[in-house]
Amino acid sequence: MALHDADLVSIQETRDLLKKARAAWQTYRRFTQAQVDRITQAMVDAGVGASESLARLAVSETGMGVVESKTQKNLFSTREVWNDIKDLKTVGVVHRDDARGFFQIAEPYGVVLAVVPTTNPTSTALFKAIICAKTRNAMVTSPHPRAVRCIGESIRIVREAAERNGAPPGLFSCMTSPTIEGTQAAMRDRNCDLILATGGPDLVKAAYSAGKPAYGVGPGNVPVYIDRSADPMLAARGVVASQTFDNGTICASEQSLVIDAPIKARVLDAFKKNGAYLVDAAQKAALERVVAKDARMNPAVVGQFPHVIAKMAGFEVPQSTTVLLVEETGVGRDFPLSLEKLCPLLTVYTVDGWKQGCEVCFDVLEYGGLGHTLGIYASDEKVIWQFAEEKPSHRVIVNGPTSQGAVGFSTNLRPSMTLGCGAAGKNITSDNVSAQNLILMKHVGFTKKGFVDAYRVPARGPYVGPFNTVNG
Repeated sequence: MALHDADLVSIQETRDLLKKARAAWQTYRRFTQAQVDRITQAMVDAGVGASESLARLAVSETGMGVVESKTQKNLFSTREVWNDIKDLKTVGVVHRDDARGFFQIAEPYGVVLAVVPTTNPTSTALFKAIICAKTRNAMVTSPHPRAVRCIGESIRIVREAAERNGAPPGLFSCMTSPTIEGTQAAMRDRNCDLILATGGPDLVKAAYSAGKPAYGVGPGNVPVYIDRSADPMLAARGVVASQTFDNGTICASEQSLVIDAPIKARVLDAFKKNGAYLVDAAQKAALERVVAKDARMNPAVVGQFPHVIAKMAGFEVPQSTTVLLVEETGVGRDFPLSLEKLCPLLTVYTVDGWKQGCEVCFDVLEYGGLGHTLGIYASDEKVIWQFAEEKPSHRVIVNGPTSQGAVGFSTNLRPSMTLGCGAAGKNITSDNVSAQNLILMKHVGFTKKGFVDAYRVPARGPYVGPFNTVNG
């Protein structure tokens, strides 16, 4: 593929930024825990202070989401993440067992290439910078082209805070001219030690193919099963709270409802009382043409309000609508709305019992969500544990919103904006990725007392193998 001038500019910029990051890291890697924590705390405080302004910039630039929700995401990605990792030891001996003579010493990876998406631009940028700072890693950011300004501003704010508190210049930076070629060149660059990629399947595949350690995350086509033992109003309120949180842009947001037949009428009634709109057959057909393009979600609908999506499809719904509901009977390419949509639009499946619910949930996960997240509303613990143990998803959110639950906002899961999908999702980890994943360990073992004295070297005669020179 011939490179254009923009690609050449991008490639040169990444080389320069990675080289500067390497030099800064050589200094930063020798900082004490107290120095590291002071710098990271300053970055957190700066991010908290800029949470609303960055949210406004993100919505203005990308045209996605809700300012209030993005503000909450920014606060979560700074304050809540810091509360989770602030006591984590990331310098020197972090584990010692004197009785067994076993010790672990924390080591940073080096220079991290952080790829940041357009759906959660500022919160993901802040999050990745903070966990890199805490673990003595440098970071070069590759922003999504549709979110260059807001991501760049996020990095500028935390970088300046870090440098005011003693961080070497160049430790944190952001590309200003990102292209696909530039990002791919950065992934392969000798000064890149680890790739932290949040984005679409093609991006994640490129990260894993670059020949470097990489944390990539998969898509999240999230099904939610509503069992006959569930509280219909709790389910409706939880799902609507999730869908209206930044208009469903978190990859763990619900994409399909799988409703047990005996309570379907009550569930739909509860959703309507919470502002949901059930579309008719003609409106469904119109949405199919707009929401899905060649079996992929249309980026134009991502993070939009329901009334905006409806207008794009050629019909009207009240501006107060919280989520669009679409009755569906199948999953796959022949059912365009069964894919991941990242907007307040949910397909609705009707099943008879939790076993059939399991089957439909599996089908949805298999169609672009393996390993990510599953939601369930039920009071029957047997049903809950059947889903938790059997389904190929690494986050199971019980009786609550999956958007806020999977990232650790409304649950006690590890706070993170990067959610691994494990082997099922072709990811190296199933963790909620955080600072713990950006540390390497040196393992120091003292030889067991008396081992050398007790060891006896076996007597050995002349070697008589096939290459013995005496025997030919």
